[in-house]
Order: sequence, then C-alpha cells, then structure tokens
Amino acid sequence: MGRRHKEYPEEFRRQIVELNRAGRSALSLAKEFEPTEQTIRNWIKQAQLDAGERKDGLTSTESEELRRLRRENKQLKMERDILSKAAAWFARETGTIPDGSSGS
Repeated sequence: MGRRHKEYPEEFRRQIVELNRAGRSALSLAKEFEPTEQTIRNWIKQAQLDAGERKDGLTSTESEELRRLRRENKQLKMERDILSKAAAWFARETGTIPDGSSGS
C-alpha cells in the first residue's frame, strides 16, 4: 500500500514555484518550508510543463484527462463484465442464446 503524502494548497505550491523563479533553489526552499526538495522540484517541473516551457511530460490538464479516462475505462470494463455474466445467466436459465451472439 502506497504512502499518502500531505496535500499542499495550490496557492502555496504556486508561491514556492515563484520563489524558485525569483532565484531561490529547491534545496533552500525545502529547508525553509515543509515540502521536500524533490516535491518542490516536481512542482517546478509541472509548472514548466503547464507553461509550455518543457515538453517531456503531461500538462496538468492532460494528466487530469488521462485520470478521468482511466476511471471511465475501468467503469466501462466492470459494466461490460456484469452484462456478460448476466447474459450468460439468462441464457442458462432460459436455454437460449441471446441475439447478436455469433459463437465465432
């Protein structure tokens, strides 16, 4: 089971990124504030991706869309499995094969 990390408010993240852009290093910011240096580096990278300054990852919008599509895909697969099991049960109960089944 993965570790849960503390969620930082978006405004706090934005301020840390701005301090970095103003010349502060991620290490000095980590020493002064609570997030780790790596966490701050991740925020900086994400801000650069979102601003179009980098192309080696997904923007926040793209990441959110990917998460949404994965959730939707998981839900659709689960619904398909339920319908498949229900169709098989009805076929056994009635002794018929549902329309649209070609068997091949």
